[in-house]
Order: sequence, then C-alpha cells, then structure tokens
Amino acid sequence: MIKIARGVSVDEEQLEMTFMRSQGAGGQNVNSVETAVHLRFDIAASSLPSDLKERLMQLNDRRITREGVIIIRAQRYRTQERNRQDAIERFRGILTKALVEQKMRKATKPPKSAADKRLEEKAKRAELKASRKEVSEEE
Repeated sequence: MIKIARGVSVDEEQLEMTFMRSQGAGGQNVNSVETAVHLRFDIAASSLPSDLKERLMQLNDRRITREGVIIIRAQRYRTQERNRQDAIERFRGILTKALVEQKMRKATKPPKSAADKRLEEKAKRAELKASRKEVSEEE
C-alpha cells in the first residue's frame, strides 16, 4: 500500500512495473542487468476518489497520456530497487500535486487612485522629456 496523503492510498497491485535495461553509460552492468523501471498506472481503473481522478486528468503533465495512464520511467540509479523507489516517489509526487486544489482567481480592478497616479506620473515624465528638447531660435 502506497500512502499518498491522509485518507488517500494506492494499492501496489494497481501499479504495473516492468524492468528493462537502462540506457547510457555504465559499462557491462548496463548490458546485462535490467535496472530501469517502467511504471504504469491506469487512472480510470484505480481505486482513487473520482474528484482526484478528474484533477489528475486535468493536470498538464507529459507523463499522463490522453487515455489516462501515468507512465514513469526511472533509470537514474544503478540498482533495480533504487530505481523502483524513485519511480514510486515520482508517482507519489504527481498524485500529491493533483491533491492540491487550485483556488479560483477573483477578478479585480485597480482602484481609481492608482489609475490617476499612473496618469500623473506619465504627464510628469512627458514634461521632463519635453524640457530636454532643443530650443529653436525664433528671431
């Protein structure tokens, strides 16, 4: 059981983990040992609350497919167990991010005094720049 927050947890049986060979440098270890972890989690088929499922689908995260499957590939470490823990931590991070409800923005308007002050400053600046202009001689 993976605990996400108070009252929210995911059974490890709902996670599909496959192991494969890592990419990149690492010598003979890379060529022979399957240390990379590919974690898949189907949001729709999970036991998560429906509101959390909706927020997960609304997240703008490239690790969530259009079909509602979270895919995480972990290959930072040299051991399978460390990569497995890393994948679970990153999965937990996605769910934690979805748990935070976004507050609705209240439309506001700047006060009249702020607009007046801005126009006053603008007029002062224009006057200052006008005073820098070359004076033409009219004789």
